[in-house]
Amino acid sequence: MSMKSLKQRKMSVDPRSRVYLEPIRIVWTTGTLERSEVNNVEGLLSANENQVTKEAPNACILTNKGQSPAILLDFGMELHGGIRLSVVEGNHFSSRSIRIRIRFGESAMEAMSEIGGTANATNDHTARDSIVDVGLLGSTEFGTTGFRFVRIDLLDEGSLELQSVQAIFVYRDIAYKGSFQCSDPLLNQIWETGAYTVHLNMQEYLWDGIKRDRMVWTGDMHPEVATISAVFGEHEIVPSSLDFKRDRSPLPMFMDMPTYSIWWLLVQYDWYMQHGNKAYLCEQQQYVTSLLRELITKVADDGTIDVYRPFLDWPASSNTEGVTAGVHALFVIAMQVGASLCRLFHEDETAALCESLETRLREHIPHHAYSKQGAALQVIAGLINPLVANEDVIAPDAPKGYSTFYGYYMLRARALAGDIEGSLHSIRAYWGGMLSLGATTFWEDFDLSWLENGARIDELTPPNKIDVHGSYGGYCYKGYRHSLCHGWASGPTAWLSEFVLGITPAEPGFRKVKIVANLGDLEWVEGIYPTPYGNIHVRHEKEEDGTIRTEYELPSGVELID
Repeated sequence: MSMKSLKQRKMSVDPRSRVYLEPIRIVWTTGTLERSEVNNVEGLLSANENQVTKEAPNACILTNKGQSPAILLDFGMELHGGIRLSVVEGNHFSSRSIRIRIRFGESAMEAMSEIGGTANATNDHTARDSIVDVGLLGSTEFGTTGFRFVRIDLLDEGSLELQSVQAIFVYRDIAYKGSFQCSDPLLNQIWETGAYTVHLNMQEYLWDGIKRDRMVWTGDMHPEVATISAVFGEHEIVPSSLDFKRDRSPLPMFMDMPTYSIWWLLVQYDWYMQHGNKAYLCEQQQYVTSLLRELITKVADDGTIDVYRPFLDWPASSNTEGVTAGVHALFVIAMQVGASLCRLFHEDETAALCESLETRLREHIPHHAYSKQGAALQVIAGLINPLVANEDVIAPDAPKGYSTFYGYYMLRARALAGDIEGSLHSIRAYWGGMLSLGATTFWEDFDLSWLENGARIDELTPPNKIDVHGSYGGYCYKGYRHSLCHGWASGPTAWLSEFVLGITPAEPGFRKVKIVANLGDLEWVEGIYPTPYGNIHVRHEKEEDGTIRTEYELPSGVELID
């Protein structure tokens, strides 16, 4: 077959790049002179050629004399991809291939774990614990998962020369157009970490997690898409992911559950406001109007909502009254957004139905039952007073009761109450708490109580400490099954750009923009926000008298309004 005939076949092109990274640290080795040995493991930290050669003086030598030698490597930060092992030679093996065991881990302890048990290590969604045959005088590539640590055990008896072990980093090579810098280095690190967390989940489609939940979940996309807009600007992965889920959820089927279909609708609206692509939005007209009419059928005459799976997020699920309040608020927001979109489509009849239902929903407002998730959505929907909700529900004991997903909406509700300083304190404590445990990306779940006597995830847990990754988590993310890179946890990145840097579109696509400084306890903040017309540059700085001096540069075509 010629290349010409091959090109005539249907092919897809991977939009991602691949680079190879050396480990930065040897975390642990095992071996006894009597039964196994590990020699020159530091050679793996050198930039050895990956093209194998018999002359490899810096190779790491593993020797199995009845017991498997093992090494644990640290690649320095969370990555998506696998590893490449370049094997020079082996002695005393019965064949020209050797069995090794490879274990990936988002934490050091996960890479050391066995499948199952109370710590719940799994191979769900991706194989992170496997026995692999590697050939001599060649390179073997293996794995596609989220990881930072890799453990390698030599299973067969004999000696194996490892010339190199490299991470295969698979990612989209895209520019960070947006930026955020302020007088607090911790907040700067949090902004960057949220951006990187979402970046890793921008694979063929926009995923929820890179180790587990490697799927398009429209319910979880909303914070991710807000972060993409603030960091990367308009990117094709968002509409392609939205269309992917739409095409696999023909109505009256919902996207996994009714609330997730609502989030799809809200992402469509926000994406249009950010980037102004009316042509793409109008492609959704039939689905949007049909979805709105289907949602309307789920509301009874008295304003109560009957859906088969009312859901906000897992931590909220134990408070059923709070979930009811939150779902009710999501329906209100859906009708607000739906009416706006239908007016844009000239679908006046559906717009009127949305406006009528919104009025009816406002006549029956469930109590939030002191659910921070439910109260935050009620504030955003305009159903309750932001000041009262913040004082009574969201701010008390914050960030206790936060969740990595809905923390974004709690922050938004607090900003609407004018509580910027309190929000900044919560960001430092909650998302900064993950960083203090060695995180390089934000997690599927986190609780402040995990900080008490918790060991860092980049070390083997000492006897007097708690293995945070293996010991905690609930619902579907118990123990090591817990994802330590989940895009929905990136909310502070979008929030800091929107509410502290203070940049929001006043018209679709930033034809008009509002810039409102909210520094809280910060002395200064500056940054960049990407728009279809170019980048907006802003700097706010507190003067000695407490006033804020703002400097800005707007691209041509963008108008500042009060």
